[in-house]
Amino acid sequence: MPINISELYNKKVLTMGGRMLGEVKGVMLNIDKGEVSHLLLNNVEMLTRSSNVRENFIKNSVAFSRVRRVSETIVVSEIQDAK
Repeated sequence: MPINISELYNKKVLTMGGRMLGEVKGVMLNIDKGEVSHLLLNNVEMLTRSSNVRENFIKNSVAFSRVRRVSETIVVSEIQDAK
């Protein structure tokens, strides 16, 4: 079922195990593919203020490919530890 991007804002993001990751403060789009690529758990301005933008982005975003359900909350899959 399609949803408006604006409906994602301020929704709580939880893992399937129930761990709270944060709230959606922004959405990153892949214009070439015409799809949402990441949910931002912090404002873009806050993400870019750090001296290590890449690390800050990784800690404060969720790849949209992890989204499993959108309702009152957004449920995402757990990430696997890097090996």
